[in-house]
Amino acid sequence: MWAYESVFYQIYPIGFCDAPRVNDGITVPRISKVADWADHISKLGCNAVYFSPIFESDSHGYDTRDFRKIDCRLGTNKDFAAVCETLHENGIKVVLDGVFNHVGRGFWAFRDVQEKKWDSPYKDWFHISFDGNSNYNDGFWYEGWEGHYELVKLNLKNPAVVQHIFDCIRLWVEEFDIDGLRLDVAYCLDKDFIRQLRAFCDSLGRDFFLVGELLHGDYNQFVGDQMLHSCTNYECYKGLYSSMNSLNLFEITHSLLRQFGPENWTLYRGKHLLDFVDNHDVTRIASILQNPKHLPLVYALQFGMPGIPCVYYGSEWGATGEKHQGDDALRPSFEKPLWNDLTDWIAALAKAHRESKALCYGDFKQVVLTNKQCIWERIFEDERVLIAVNIDEAPYVAHFDAKCGQAVDLISGKLHDFGGGSELPAYSAFFWKCER
Repeated sequence: MWAYESVFYQIYPIGFCDAPRVNDGITVPRISKVADWADHISKLGCNAVYFSPIFESDSHGYDTRDFRKIDCRLGTNKDFAAVCETLHENGIKVVLDGVFNHVGRGFWAFRDVQEKKWDSPYKDWFHISFDGNSNYNDGFWYEGWEGHYELVKLNLKNPAVVQHIFDCIRLWVEEFDIDGLRLDVAYCLDKDFIRQLRAFCDSLGRDFFLVGELLHGDYNQFVGDQMLHSCTNYECYKGLYSSMNSLNLFEITHSLLRQFGPENWTLYRGKHLLDFVDNHDVTRIASILQNPKHLPLVYALQFGMPGIPCVYYGSEWGATGEKHQGDDALRPSFEKPLWNDLTDWIAALAKAHRESKALCYGDFKQVVLTNKQCIWERIFEDERVLIAVNIDEAPYVAHFDAKCGQAVDLISGKLHDFGGGSELPAYSAFFWKCER
């Protein structure tokens, strides 16, 4: 699967393109802005873009009106097809947000039910009772997503609904040549639907990637041979920034040992979860870290741990934004991409990750661990990489059996000699590829 050797870049199109927050019905080809960023994304070392919702919706994208049409605020299907072509020409895969658990009140089939009530052929597409009423006085009650009644829950047990979704996915493949889907609130989706979806996507005759949004619980319930290929690793998202702020690398290391460690009982060994330090739903990493000097180091941990790294647009140069300020603060429009020392660093990490089988596929083992220093070992076949990180303001000398004399740092390309101990300067990180 191509995704297991990729570095993702997440874009929230409505914010990224500075589109109106509520659908104004005016078609403007704002999505072409993404094509202007293709060189930047490629230079950063990302070879896949995950687009948050892009289809016609009432407002923020997760309240879909029509799965078959790009949101008019972003342009037309033809405009987006041109963007996908540019990305593909730059060696960048395209993954779209599949929001299949719910739709908006403006969804065409729901509007038909509002108009025709019992006589609508689409009344069984939703969870509806004509014995009640909604907050909107529709003349019937319906189930909303987690109490949000602007988000109408789809009935994924209805074969007609499933067929409509599959027809739309086939359309996306034919029109945009997409390479995969990220499933919104995958933890809410019916597992039988996920199995059907996987079988359908496997039948498309390509390596079609399915990654689900999962928060907590057992990811094995949703990720597996006939289920999703991957899911969001929220457990380690918290461990990454929390370990920095509390100066306690035991937290993230123990989370990773629990998930991927060498013992037989570990949870997700052999699986490839999607790793991130921030996204469109949470405070930007540059705003949540208490020490700015930890910013490059949290990315070193992210790119060194098992999984598929994902970078949220703007965070590669240290953009800020806090959750309590509202969605717009997390999903801004930048006039153009910026490039600074942090961007250089992340580009080096991305290159190291993509070109190392051990970082893409290797197992996970703890070699050295203190509150402020860690050395992890990743091995795949005949390649062995040591991830060494020092989050302290003082240098640290690590004494351990490296099982070899020298290594090359995959980030800087510099040679490292293990003789006499390995010095980790203050606020430093290395990916040492050991000699055979």
